[in-house]
Amino acid sequence: MFSTTSNSKLFQLSETSTNTQIPSASNRAKPRTGLAQTLLNAALSSPLWKLVLVPKARQNIVDTAQANGIQWEKSYEWLKSQKGPWQTDKKLNDVFPEYYQKEFHAYQDGNLCWNAAIEQELASRAVGARNFPAQGPNGEDAFRSAFESAILKQSGRSPETLTGIVLDLGCGTGTSTRRLAELFPNASKLVGMDLSPYFIQVGQSLLDLAPKKESEEWVTTIIPDERVELRVGDATNTNLDDESVDVLNLSLVIHELPVAITLEVCREALRVLKPGGQLFVSEMDFDSPAYAAQRENALLFSLLRATEPYLDDYADGCEEIREFLVANFDTVKITAATGRHYAMVATKSVDPDSSVSGKIQDSRFDSNGNYSVDDTHLKVWESKE
Repeated sequence: MFSTTSNSKLFQLSETSTNTQIPSASNRAKPRTGLAQTLLNAALSSPLWKLVLVPKARQNIVDTAQANGIQWEKSYEWLKSQKGPWQTDKKLNDVFPEYYQKEFHAYQDGNLCWNAAIEQELASRAVGARNFPAQGPNGEDAFRSAFESAILKQSGRSPETLTGIVLDLGCGTGTSTRRLAELFPNASKLVGMDLSPYFIQVGQSLLDLAPKKESEEWVTTIIPDERVELRVGDATNTNLDDESVDVLNLSLVIHELPVAITLEVCREALRVLKPGGQLFVSEMDFDSPAYAAQRENALLFSLLRATEPYLDDYADGCEEIREFLVANFDTVKITAATGRHYAMVATKSVDPDSSVSGKIQDSRFDSNGNYSVDDTHLKVWESKE
């Protein structure tokens, strides 16, 4: 979502030490195995359990929004009443990869329906409020600014000197794309790409409508930018030219993908990035004490994974993804952005014939092994601080 937060007001991180080793296995969330997990998996896949757990997970987000002054119902009704293809409930292109046709975020049709698209930015505001409850309805601004600050801290591309193309994959309705446009005022173009035509059409409608938060039309103010282009596309095959992109952004995307698909996306990033171009990744960190502890509690974690079909695959595959990046990019840096999320910057080699370092600069933990950012996230059962 568009934020009026300037670059100078980005969420500040404390300085931390840097090492070149991925944390040992003892620091990571353990894979979900054993008889108890098998039984839980069976329960979670049962229709009865879905009738209970999925609505509970959804209601948790709605309750968070309402408790923090986010006008979910009012904003939903405003956008739904605007002229758009959702008024006919028309089904769009139905040729999608099998992995993408799963139920996501408490929607039976996952990302392939109008309700999911219309409510995406409302849910995003609620997620931000859960991560930064002290900020109330502005929690998402603090949440996303934390990633931006962490990326810039790790020698992410300078906002002043980037004049080329920024590609935002898995952009949804364009929340992250619009923020990138603000972060990089001199970029020539910012392309937001998503596999869901529903999300792209709603995102374009929001750009056209340009709602204002102060008028209580929408949950945030959206200022159109002619450099922003939203398009339907596959992150594993963008159809962009080789070495045509300066920055490729993946913001809270890969936890919603099978690891095999994430690796395909990373290969595509290598192809489209210019020499010296950078891949930005903002994600959940299952090495963080908060998420590791939550995953240890099967029942609490079940609420989280009820609406995220690939969350276990992501949690178990984080090391494999990082190892791929380290093996193929010139430098890879990772740091804590919040108490349970990381930001990563991977820089493509300028010389295609040079060997990569094979190391990762990891500053998520301090010299005493403590996670370098305090966890401010609400407990699972809370909706407000």
